[in-house]
Amino acid sequence: MTAILENTRPVRVSTRRDFWRGVRRVLRRKPSRIAGVVILALFAAMALFGPMIYPSPLPRDDNALYAAPSVAHPFGTDFEGTDVLALVVTGARYVILTGLATAIITVALGTALGLIAGFHRGRWDTALMRLTDLQLTIPGLPLLLVLTTLWKFESPLEMGLVLGLLGWGGVARAVRSQTLSLRERGFIEAARGLGLSTRHIIVRELLPGMAPYIAMNVLIAVTGAIYAQVGLFFLGVLPFDSNNWGVMLNLAVFGGGALTSTAALPYLLAPLLAILLLTLGIVLIVDAMDEIFNPRLREE
Repeated sequence: MTAILENTRPVRVSTRRDFWRGVRRVLRRKPSRIAGVVILALFAAMALFGPMIYPSPLPRDDNALYAAPSVAHPFGTDFEGTDVLALVVTGARYVILTGLATAIITVALGTALGLIAGFHRGRWDTALMRLTDLQLTIPGLPLLLVLTTLWKFESPLEMGLVLGLLGWGGVARAVRSQTLSLRERGFIEAARGLGLSTRHIIVRELLPGMAPYIAMNVLIAVTGAIYAQVGLFFLGVLPFDSNNWGVMLNLAVFGGGALTSTAALPYLLAPLLAILLLTLGIVLIVDAMDEIFNPRLREE
């Protein structure tokens, strides 16, 4: 057994090297994909180090209310004389942490339930799919509006938990369909014939084959969570206890009259640009992942 493990280690190392070489090759084929990596890395750095670069409370300049963009203030200032760029950078942490928490919960729940339902079928499949159908019928926005009267969502993890519990149904349905297809393949039949446990077959045989689909769903779930939370803060149904892009949009439109006055326009455009860039970065990475995990596209 020891000899077999020692022989398989070089193969695994070689496979990993080939994989990362393929990733670099795919990224170099289109400069836009490298741009996507740079964009996501930039926003990750903003979420991690933003509050360190701009410690709270942010400085205010009473003599520069709604100041125009300049070298000192690239996106101008808000109604309190606070630098808009600083607000965008520090507000990224709440937005991105919520998106990641939502994606992890959505994909973890959806993948687990979809794999179990598709592999076991029978009563497991029926029960889990009825639960999934029930979840899909829950109106997300009205429920969130009701929850905001009871729950203040002060933490991004709290917001991510609720959004994740409301969004796993579609992933579970899709993973179940993939599992029903894969479970009839020859390698699954061979694993059963060898007497491997159900856990081994699901974790070691089925799950790796769905890795591309799962990874892309993580990124898509992040995008959906960003839109959802920014929309809730923009509508004003959540308390403005933390700085984030949705709060900026609300204050710019309803407090600063950005739609009717050009003075507050940079305060409105800055968070919109941040959302646009983050979404663009995710789309470019998803495009690269599609080619990385799809041999046919790599051959073209």
